Amino acid sequence: MSTLKYDQIDVTTVRQGVERRMGYTNNLMMTVMDFHNGPAAQPDPLHSHPHEQITYVAEGEINFILGEESTHLKPGDMVLVPSEMPHSIQLLTQHVRLVDCFTPLRQDFLP
Repeated sequence: MSTLKYDQIDVTTVRQGVERRMGYTNNLMMTVMDFHNGPAAQPDPLHSHPHEQITYVAEGEINFILGEESTHLKPGDMVLVPSEMPHSIQLLTQHVRLVDCFTPLRQDFLP
């Protein structure tokens, strides 16, 4: 069994105001994304990837754009993102914490 304590997980600065912590097994990855740079006037650009993704809103509020649909999400809400589906977020609060699960692993996130 592996246990990761939040304050002991390595932090990666993705860009100014955005931090990522992660844990993973052979086939599954979970990241905790902290955004400290909201609210945003516009959504981030759409992107897609071959990984299936589940996003859980732990703190803050966002608009989640999935394809051509935008949904206001708050703590406790989730969104399921199929492989290759264009998606994005727009921060609605100053701080947002998202928990993302991916399969297969996001090799581009690994050190």
